[in-house]
Amino acid sequence: DVQLVESGGGSVQAGGSLRLSCGPTGLTSGTYCMGWFRRTPGKAAREGIAVMDSDGTTRYAESVKGRFTISKDVAKSTLYLQMNSLKPEDTDMYYCAGDVIDCGGGHYTEAFVGFWGQGTQVTVS
Repeated sequence: DVQLVESGGGSVQAGGSLRLSCGPTGLTSGTYCMGWFRRTPGKAAREGIAVMDSDGTTRYAESVKGRFTISKDVAKSTLYLQMNSLKPEDTDMYYCAGDVIDCGGGHYTEAFVGFWGQGTQVTVS
């Protein structure tokens, strides 16, 4: 049974930074695509904002491109999301996602995800 555990959320002022962690998980090795999701603005559904394929290729939603960086440390079996230049509109619950299908597609909905973490809250004021 795969368990994904996020940490690193919290409250920060606009312009600040946070780093989210997800792990340890064996999904960081092997052929799995992993990513970070948050709620679609104005909707209850989650959408992918950053994904990393098993070969290290990364893709980002336009809303976070240039500010957020997804990475992983295979030795620590941990996935990260470095969030810089945070804005109030980044306030949300952030979820680690494992086994994301169609990693190269560019748009990711909840239906694409095999495993979820419980989420970590990020609040930007």
